[in-house]
Amino acid sequence: MAQSIYMAGVLVGALVLGGLSDRFGRKALLLWSYLQLGVMGTCTAFAPNFASYCAFRFAAGMALSGFGLSIACLVVEWIPTPHRAITVAITGFAYTLGQIILAGVAFAVPHWRWLQLAVSLPFFGFLLYSWWLAESARWLVLSGRAERAVRVLRRVATINGRQEEGEKITVEILRSNMKEELAALKASYTVSDLVRTPVIRHIFLCLSVVWFSISFSYYGLAMDLQNFGVSIYLIQVIFGAVDFPAKVVVTISLSYVGRRLSLVVALFLAGMVIVANIFVPTGLQTLRTALAVIGKGCLSASFNCVFLYTTELYPTPIRQTGLGFGSTMARVGGIVAPLVKMMDEYYPFLPPAVYGVAPVVAAVAAAFLPETLNAPLPDTIEEVETRAKRKAGGGDPTEKIALQPQDTTPQKEA
Repeated sequence: MAQSIYMAGVLVGALVLGGLSDRFGRKALLLWSYLQLGVMGTCTAFAPNFASYCAFRFAAGMALSGFGLSIACLVVEWIPTPHRAITVAITGFAYTLGQIILAGVAFAVPHWRWLQLAVSLPFFGFLLYSWWLAESARWLVLSGRAERAVRVLRRVATINGRQEEGEKITVEILRSNMKEELAALKASYTVSDLVRTPVIRHIFLCLSVVWFSISFSYYGLAMDLQNFGVSIYLIQVIFGAVDFPAKVVVTISLSYVGRRLSLVVALFLAGMVIVANIFVPTGLQTLRTALAVIGKGCLSASFNCVFLYTTELYPTPIRQTGLGFGSTMARVGGIVAPLVKMMDEYYPFLPPAVYGVAPVVAAVAAAFLPETLNAPLPDTIEEVETRAKRKAGGGDPTEKIALQPQDTTPQKEA
């Protein structure tokens, strides 16, 4: 029950905090999420009863969503396109490394209260150094804070050793370079903007299927992988270690093959491996385990793909909201997965069949998404709609709508 309540908190956080980040900023929500994670985690360690324990875990789950969404948007909105895939992969490796380290910490600190405290206190340290992070300049300009965006860009230019170019940036230059985006900007954006226009609605529906299916099958497999018959600490290490090769392969694929094909292939392979496991005799436990591990690796790679892909498909004003709804669908998948698992009491073949079919369906949905490899981030809903119409009208599919003129400008040099 406590785990379900925690997952419900993650789901609510994805629904609520994604919109707040688009309204108040990526950095502001990141700082708040760190603070909430540290405080709620510490309170959980000293919870006097089960009801308060569940309440604190619910709040920690909400903060986890805020942290993940904010980090994803900051990475995508700051990192140049050629290096975006590797940067997202590094964050994925950090997540995997954390899973492995957790096994060691849990082994060294067996009591759950002290373990909870040990994994919660570091967030206060993360909160302190995160004040140094820069708010998204792209979000600042589109939120009417051009003066602050100039200060941030100059600071980043100085860090990059381009102080002279940074000093040339002015509010007028920023507004001139982004006049089309600013002219098309609405006063406020809501959840309805995810389904208001045809192209964004198409992206939203396809991504919803992908997010749900990945999480649904991922957690479904995770429950089966616990039947290794070894210690829970070793299982935790195996869970983490299998992700490393999968994420290395998908990182290379994202950079050279493209986002769409990488996601489609990873999902399709995951589904096929899970379905194939149905026909492997139960006596061949090693083979069954190997196939399950391969499937989990493909789903982990899919998670890396869809995080990057989602942030590149949605325009800046609704990027966090769209990512939040994708994460929401993932949490729904995580909640539904155990319910499907219970069906094996009546039809043993049914749960793995459902877990395997879901990624295949998601692969089909992902095939209808537009490619974003080497494309500039869209800043308005209208820009997304225009790109789709140009491609549908037979225009050059590699044509890019730039954030600013293509000649050298102080902003680009910074």
